[in-house]
Amino acid sequence: MDDDAYDTAERTGLTDEELNETFEQLCSSKAEEFRMLGYDHVSGSDIWSCVSDKYAKTGYPQLHQIVNDILSLKVTTLMNWLTMSIYRKDARF
Repeated sequence: MDDDAYDTAERTGLTDEELNETFEQLCSSKAEEFRMLGYDHVSGSDIWSCVSDKYAKTGYPQLHQIVNDILSLKVTTLMNWLTMSIYRKDARF
């Protein structure tokens, strides 16, 4: 977690560990939803990587925005992000 994430933890009264556990549970739940739709290889870490990627430049928003971003993530958004991340990795080599 970076400084902005620590600020979020302080504002909510949750410890960093509790906050990470909450995000992990939300991402796992969303991955399970995608698996029920037939996307069998989606993991919670894929969900978190996709959602948190947009925070790289702007920093972490408030907790309710992070939760909303996870729970409202669409399959097409995740698949586009996964495809682009593969291209970015290939370009680095």
